[in-house]
Amino acid sequence: MKTLILVRHAKSSWEAPLRDFDRPLQSRGIHDAHLVSSNLKEELPKTFVIYSSPARRAMETAMIFAQNLSCPLESIIYKDGLYTFERKNLEEQIKSISNIYDNVMLFGHNEAITDFVNKFGDIFVENVATCGLVSLTFDADQWRDIGKGSTRHVVFPRDLKHDHKPL
Repeated sequence: MKTLILVRHAKSSWEAPLRDFDRPLQSRGIHDAHLVSSNLKEELPKTFVIYSSPARRAMETAMIFAQNLSCPLESIIYKDGLYTFERKNLEEQIKSISNIYDNVMLFGHNEAITDFVNKFGDIFVENVATCGLVSLTFDADQWRDIGKGSTRHVVFPRDLKHDHKPL
């Protein structure tokens, strides 16, 4: 069995004249990343590895999650191929994950994430919001063999904000 937790990077800033790859998180994104990651512990497998796009906004989101989940920052695996907006490219990257990992948390980008969860999950998600998380399980022993899986959790920051006051 394989578990994949997909996280779309948190809200990023368009204010500075930067390349898309270099855009940082804005304050709302930082807040949302803390909010979602602080409410995950019961939902997570006991062990997992973190993969991330090397784009700044994805890296920053992954680092906030890692810190709040007590994962060493140096254990995050950055893969250039995860800087993609295409489902097919994301699927290729996921299917190439080492089989030594059964549980993976992956930080990336839309439209790839929304399209992936709708192809491989069993619940339709119109749009994975920024800092949204979708957890899927697959009845497969190897990542290359994943097919239609089960959607276990869908969590968006707005789902958690009724319990918390904004910073």
